Amino acid sequence: MSNWKEVFIKSASALEDKWDALRYSFKTKLGLNDPVQIVPYRSYGTAGNLYIKGRVLEDKQIQAATDKDTVLNNLLNMYKRFESDEVPGARLNVLLANETHEIVTDKEGYFVLNVQPLTPIINGVLWHPIPLELVSAPIPFIKGLKASAEVMIPPPDAEYGIISDIDDTIVETGATSLLAMSRATFLNNARTRLPFAGVAEFYNALQLGRNGKRNNPFFYVSSSPWNLYDLLKDFLDLNNIPAGPLLLRDFGLDVKAPADNGHMGHKLKEIRQILKAYPHLPFVLIGDSGQEDPVIYQEVVKEFPGRMLAIYIRDVQLPERKKLAIAVSESLRSSKVDMVIVENTVEAAKHATQNGLIFSDAIPAIEQDEQEDKGQLPGKEDPAVFHD
Repeated sequence: MSNWKEVFIKSASALEDKWDALRYSFKTKLGLNDPVQIVPYRSYGTAGNLYIKGRVLEDKQIQAATDKDTVLNNLLNMYKRFESDEVPGARLNVLLANETHEIVTDKEGYFVLNVQPLTPIINGVLWHPIPLELVSAPIPFIKGLKASAEVMIPPPDAEYGIISDIDDTIVETGATSLLAMSRATFLNNARTRLPFAGVAEFYNALQLGRNGKRNNPFFYVSSSPWNLYDLLKDFLDLNNIPAGPLLLRDFGLDVKAPADNGHMGHKLKEIRQILKAYPHLPFVLIGDSGQEDPVIYQEVVKEFPGRMLAIYIRDVQLPERKKLAIAVSESLRSSKVDMVIVENTVEAAKHATQNGLIFSDAIPAIEQDEQEDKGQLPGKEDPAVFHD
């Protein structure tokens, strides 16, 4: 990092910290704090190691999304998400079978715990609720405040894992255009943002795999900020897209932030951690040609040879980006990994069928889902969306 950039970021970070501390002190002295809430993030682990992450924030009372929400409603809720009031120094207890672990939030209100439970968690189900309880906080809170963290532990008979991007892979956001992305993000909500046609059925077919147990784990790696966690989680749930850990990143001015906190560095770091957590599990990677997914996945194939079953890249209709994706795809032939650039979900599903990842009888359902999403068949309502 050049000297002037480092000085600028350091100064801006110091100013941000001072402003946050001043505002926090002012609100606390005047008793203007909102109620406290625990916001656990969906995370993942193994039978012998759990990764738990979340945040303690003041509750801004963000309303549940409806398809009747106005642009003003959406903008107000988005403002509340980014104007978050974190609760630093809060102490929480993480309750496992016969043990309790204490964690403390940092200056941004985040808590993180990597723990090896005394009794390994082995029961064959995919999701495990982990109770959390707030013990103390520097501002008033309701005693006995609790929440439940969802931790995904792939069972031993999972066939493969799926790592997917979100923006322009599952939902159209126009990530290559700041204006288009801003409009898609700020003017819509979890109900009015629609997935790409056929995504829900295709992803459910991948989770089902070929053993019929619906236990293949999904991981969503995105450069979106943690402030959008609730919106993205609700979007997945409302559209019947398989649940999975959402691995987002923090947007802040911090000169001490790791160098891998940029778009490419963040995604590579998270994917590496997933693959190292499950060394015996092969993976399918899904992304788009709009940003750096082909190059990121190329590096993943290089670092973890023999682990990738297939890579699907959605073409975002930008010629130069597609050209790069095709070049990367051709370079992977020597590694015997198919990177398939697809125009639509059905193309990806047909390749997955031919390669034994999903059942062939899933194709008609994916085709129907795609047609319904496009409004070519009755079934799914098409709420008001803001298009470019």
